[in-house]
Amino acid sequence: MNLLTEWVTQIILFLLLAMVVDLLMPDSSMKKYIKVVVGLVLILIFLQPLFRLFQMDIETMMSNASAAFDTESREEDMKNSIDLKKKEIQASQRAYILEEMAVQMKNEVEERLKEKHDVEIADISFQFEEGEDLSFETLKGVHVVLRKHQMNDGPEGEVEEVVIDIGEEPVKEDMPDSEPIKSFLFEAWGLEDQTITIDWGEG
Repeated sequence: MNLLTEWVTQIILFLLLAMVVDLLMPDSSMKKYIKVVVGLVLILIFLQPLFRLFQMDIETMMSNASAAFDTESREEDMKNSIDLKKKEIQASQRAYILEEMAVQMKNEVEERLKEKHDVEIADISFQFEEGEDLSFETLKGVHVVLRKHQMNDGPEGEVEEVVIDIGEEPVKEDMPDSEPIKSFLFEAWGLEDQTITIDWGEG
């Protein structure tokens, strides 16, 4: 209401001032230019509320846009942080699942491998279907590293004699046939469509 009153007052005062100037100005070529200037100023006074409204809208829009940008930026940072934490958790869960599967599968066949084939598992790794969860149903292949079973039957504290032959190449110990062991692992682990690959590590 105060803005409206002020606007009307400015119009009235300017009209009175324009009338006084028009009466005081002598008839000359400058008078028409002064009337043009007075008319333009009067138009600006009439449009003053529109300018104020437009200016307020711009300020409001800029303020809202800035606030929206800040909010969007914070949300994007939070989303990236959550995604990073999620990936870290998934990686930890994956490593834990793989470790548990390896331990479980190793324990299932450890004793019988020693008894039947005189070997033991040095390492187990897995291959899963791409993009699928880690489970026995999505398992595509198993890679097993075997080694000769380490015997520790000597009395405690006894040191075995060590013979070093200089200049002679060591004789590599023959490893057992992998096929019977592979068949045993297939049956023991209940594998069907999966593949098993066997490598030999140092004993």
